[in-house]
Amino acid sequence: MANDASFDASADVLTSAAQGRLRTIVERLERLEEDKVAVMADQKEVFAEAKGEGYDVKILRKVIRIRKQDKAKRQEEDAILDLYLSALGEV
Repeated sequence: MANDASFDASADVLTSAAQGRLRTIVERLERLEEDKVAVMADQKEVFAEAKGEGYDVKILRKVIRIRKQDKAKRQEEDAILDLYLSALGEV
C-alpha cells in the first residue's frame, strides 16, 4: 500500500477539521487509558485490602462476575452445570 501512487500518507490528505477531530479522539482515548490504569490500580489495592482481612480474592472475583450476570441466565447456567456434574457422578 505504501508503494501505491494513489495513496498519500501526508497530513494534508485530511482537512484541518478532520485533523482536529482526530486529535481530539486520540487525546480522549489516551485520557481514558490513563483512567483505566488508575482504576485497575485502585482495584488491586482494594483486593489487597480484602485479602489482608482474610477474604478469598479469587472468590470475590467470582462474586463480582456472578453479580454482573442476569439472574435468569445465571439460574439457567447453574441448572445446566448441575445437570452435567450429575451426569458425571460429581454431585
